[in-house]
Amino acid sequence: MAMLTVRNLPDEVHRALRVRAAQNGHSMEAEVRGILESAVSPEGRVKLGSLLADMGRRAKLSESEFAVFEKVHSKVSSRPVSFE
Repeated sequence: MAMLTVRNLPDEVHRALRVRAAQNGHSMEAEVRGILESAVSPEGRVKLGSLLADMGRRAKLSESEFAVFEKVHSKVSSRPVSFE
């Protein structure tokens, strides 16, 4: 895991982070980690698995139809694609 040091953090920002962390029941480190993660996550990001599952629900697939996907999924190799 990478580490990050933030220098010259104003006292009022440090105090606000400490208060926010306490209100959320987190350590200051965990609170800052959460803030940074949410700041760099793209808004409205749709994960492919969630999208496909939603499509299946809308299509009202039966359990046996979902079982076919499971059989195919277990046979698919998890090796990365080679472009050479």
